Parts: sequence; C-alpha cells; structure tokens
Amino acid sequence: MPITKSAKKKVRRDKRHTIINRKIRQQMRLAVKKMRQKPTEKNLQEASRFLDRAVKKRVIHKNKASRLKSRLTKLLPKTKKKLTSKKKSTKKTKS
Repeated sequence: MPITKSAKKKVRRDKRHTIINRKIRQQMRLAVKKMRQKPTEKNLQEASRFLDRAVKKRVIHKNKASRLKSRLTKLLPKTKKKLTSKKKSTKKTKS
C-alpha cells in the first residue's frame, strides 16, 4: 500500500490510465484482427489509424506499430498493390 500522499495520487492516476489504455489496446487489436480476417484497403486504413493512435498515447512502441502495419500491408491482394503503386511513364520525344 502506498504511504506518501504523492504515491496515493499515483495509484489513483494509474487506475484511470489503465482503463484508458485498455480501451485503446482493445480497439487496436480488434482493428488488426479485422484486417487479418478480411484484408481490404479500408480495413488497412482503420488498423493503421488505431495503431498510430496507440503509439501517440504511448500504449505500444512505434517500431511495433510499424512492424504490424508492414505485415498487414502484405496481406492485401496483389492486384490492389499494383493499382496503388502505378509509376508515371515519361515518353521521350524526338526533336
């Protein structure tokens, strides 16, 4: 049990933060799970949004979020990747 006044305050604050962090972590995990079950562009954006939010709130490390986003991106169908990564073609004209 905490003895000092500041330690008692910290216990109260930690209880509040635990509830908030649990909610953020739960939303993040549900979004990642949804993306793994049905890999679509929309689900990827949603998962990325929740991962970035968790990083901002310091629930997870930024490298973990980056690793998860990379792995989730690989789940997208090949045709979707080709459409999103179109390269601009430059034609050379003779003068």
